[in-house]
Order: sequence, then C-alpha cells, then structure tokens
Amino acid sequence: MEQTAVVSAAIAGSVANDLSIWGLFLQADIIVKLVMVVLVLASFWCWTIIFEKIIRFRRLWSQAEEFEEAFWSGGSLEDLYDRIQDRPKEPMSSIFQAAMHEWRRSTSKGLSENAQKASLAQRIERVMHVTMGREIDVLERNMTFLATVGSTAPFIGLFGTVWGIMNSFQAIALSKDTSLAVVAPGIAEALFATALGLVAAIPAVVAYNKLSTDLGRYAARLEGFGSEFSAILSRQFEEND
Repeated sequence: MEQTAVVSAAIAGSVANDLSIWGLFLQADIIVKLVMVVLVLASFWCWTIIFEKIIRFRRLWSQAEEFEEAFWSGGSLEDLYDRIQDRPKEPMSSIFQAAMHEWRRSTSKGLSENAQKASLAQRIERVMHVTMGREIDVLERNMTFLATVGSTAPFIGLFGTVWGIMNSFQAIALSKDTSLAVVAPGIAEALFATALGLVAAIPAVVAYNKLSTDLGRYAARLEGFGSEFSAILSRQFEEND
C-alpha cells in the first residue's frame, strides 16, 4: 500500500509540474511570466524589423543600380530630372532631385559672377548633404531597438532567472524538502527565462551588426554619388564661364 501511495504521489507531482514550454509558463510566478512575455514580444518585434530591413535594403540596392544606369547612360540630366520630378523612389534619386531643383531655381535667375557660381555650388552640396542625412535617418529607424534588445535581453532574462530561483528556495524552505521534485520546476522556469533572453538577444545582435554594415555601404554609395554629381556640376560651371 505504501509503495502504491508513493507511486501515485509521484505521478500526481509529474502532472502538476508540467515541464513543457507552455507548462513552465503557466506555472511561473507572475513576475517571471511578465519577463517571459516581454522577451517574447521583443523577439517578435526584432524579427519583424529584421525582415523589413533586409527586404528594404535589397530593394534600395536594386533601385540604386537602376538609377545609376539611367544617370550614367549619357542622356540629358534635365530629362532625367523631368522624369523624376517630385516622385523620387529611393534616396539616390532624392539627392539628385534636390540638387537639380536647387540648380534650376538658381540658374533661372542667371549667374554672372564667379562668386555667385561658387555660392550655388556650396548650396547644392549642402542640399545634397541634408537630403542624404534625412534619408539615412529614415533607414536607421528601429535600429536602436535592435541594439537595445541585444544588450538588455540577457539581463532581463537573468532577472527572471534570479526571481525564479528565489521562489524555488522559498518552496524548499516551506516544504522542508530538498528533493529534485521540489526544486526542479522552479529552476526549470528560471532557466526558461534565461533561454528566452538569449533567443531575443542573439538574433538582434547579429542582425544589428549585419544591417549596420549594409547601411554603411549604402551610405558610402550615396556619398560617392553626391561627390561625382558635384564634380559634374562644377564642370558645368567651368564650361559656362
């Protein structure tokens, strides 16, 4: 009879202490649950940002190649500007549109002195720089969130772990039983919080480094285009002297 009672108690304990992922969440303390929910939501939002940025960068790179092909095709820049006008599709064409708009607005008034031409060249460079900065700021949006999750998620998970282990020690003190059956559920819940922290942090860090590199390459491409376009406009000034 005693053996039957022990077996029944063990079976009841295993049912009560479900060690599946969902079971660990349901059995966790409210603080640990809150930590788990925060980490899951952060991980979900990180993956949303990652996929959106990857798709966007690929599209921007393809659109930049199309624009550069049209720009260097030997056609008239005026015709290219007329086609783009106020509908630039990507940052490079936005830079071109802003510079050409300033060029047209100033040259329509006439430039008779070298000082006026030098001032126009400086204004065009400033317009391109401001436009590029604004476009880069748009592309950098939500990157800070990836960096924040990558650096803080492990510590948030660790907080849940510490809280869960504290609850396990309290359970030991109340039951005065140090067997694995008493300690294991609380420790499993605590370690699950740590695992969620790593699951959120690792992809965020890897994606942030990759996307930062891609963004740096794209920004360098925009800067190169701006410098080349400035040189073209400078030659236009010299030819009009």
